[in-house]
Amino acid sequence: MKILITILFFLYFSNLNFASQLLIPMDDSQSNHLKAYGLSYYLLENGIIIEWMLNYRGGSFLTPHLMNIEEELIIRGISYEVLADGQVNKIKKEIGSPEINMEIIQLEKAPKIAVYTPEGKQPWDDAVTLVLEYAEIPYIKIYDSTVINNGLPEYDWLHLHHEDFTGQYGKFYASFRSYPWYKKQVKSLEESSKKLGFNKVSEMKLAVAKKIKNFVIGGGFLFTMCSGTDSFDIALAAHKTDICESMFDGDPSDENFQDKLDYSNTLGFDKFKLVENPLEYEYSDIDGTHLHKREERLDKFTLFEFSAKWDIIPTMLTQCHTKMIKGFMGQTTDFKKELIKSNVLILAETKAIGTARYIHGEMGLGTWTFYGGHDPEDYQHRVGDPPTDLNLHPNSPGYRLILNNILFPAAKKKKRKT
Repeated sequence: MKILITILFFLYFSNLNFASQLLIPMDDSQSNHLKAYGLSYYLLENGIIIEWMLNYRGGSFLTPHLMNIEEELIIRGISYEVLADGQVNKIKKEIGSPEINMEIIQLEKAPKIAVYTPEGKQPWDDAVTLVLEYAEIPYIKIYDSTVINNGLPEYDWLHLHHEDFTGQYGKFYASFRSYPWYKKQVKSLEESSKKLGFNKVSEMKLAVAKKIKNFVIGGGFLFTMCSGTDSFDIALAAHKTDICESMFDGDPSDENFQDKLDYSNTLGFDKFKLVENPLEYEYSDIDGTHLHKREERLDKFTLFEFSAKWDIIPTMLTQCHTKMIKGFMGQTTDFKKELIKSNVLILAETKAIGTARYIHGEMGLGTWTFYGGHDPEDYQHRVGDPPTDLNLHPNSPGYRLILNNILFPAAKKKKRKT
């Protein structure tokens, strides 16, 4: 009996030694991809360094085998596997092979996240805040006053809520000017601009856009979707002219404002033409929404594949369990390729119509990423529609792309190989 107990004791502690790490697979075997990102963020917040295994089983995570972590995985409904040291070493050897398009990146520190969004209920929902809350990733809401008063340096990562930086109130005038929410939005923004020392909302939004651009230059990470993409660049391009008609700011736009646009001041877009009709629900010819004429089931976009060992950042941003993702519409659905600057990296495209869905660039010490469309799990989300219930979409590849952007600032800086 004594011998049996000794053997069982030995086997128990041997298993603890060999079962040294937890693998969170991110391929089709994962029961909840979105919660897995939240768990990763939670570990980083608590000082636990984890490894992101790029291109290995959909971009899996490797963590220490601690009881508290295993309990959290179970509570959150996240699939995981217990790996012995030998299994881990075998996987790492495979990933390290020069012939294999995989890489391991250490994630060290949880980025401090801010979401630029107005207070109060809006008649639309923001995909980023929806997925942050579902994944249980904490964030701080900020708006114009925080940005103008130089509050951005407190944060590492900034998302721009569905927003119009041109001062045209989303170009909703034709359809919604009589609606209470529209009137309330106009009143609130006008009061805020005066309080902050600006004569017009468009002037305040331009000042905000400039501060955000400087945030990126100084090393910040910017992510935005839908109209927060092109309206941001349009505002920067129009910094020397007035593109707003009288219903937006009380006076007519400048004559020939199109010729006064400064494309050198933008992040991602070049040589675009503005839509001059204030009653048309469109900002410029950047947007490819009108090109999406296929039925919903055929509307898909494709992720590009990058070298995990050389192009680490785009590889992180495109981690997913599928390369083909179902499309979704927005005020700005995607971007015409011919209007994207040559130094911008296209991460995903809708090949059939020649548009880019997901783009990335560097500026100064920081980076920015634009993702077209409004809600990855609601093909044609309209003003007033109910928010998406992500409990129904725990494996959404479109939402995964958003969360890649959350974790990528946590990556240990790695010198490029020579």
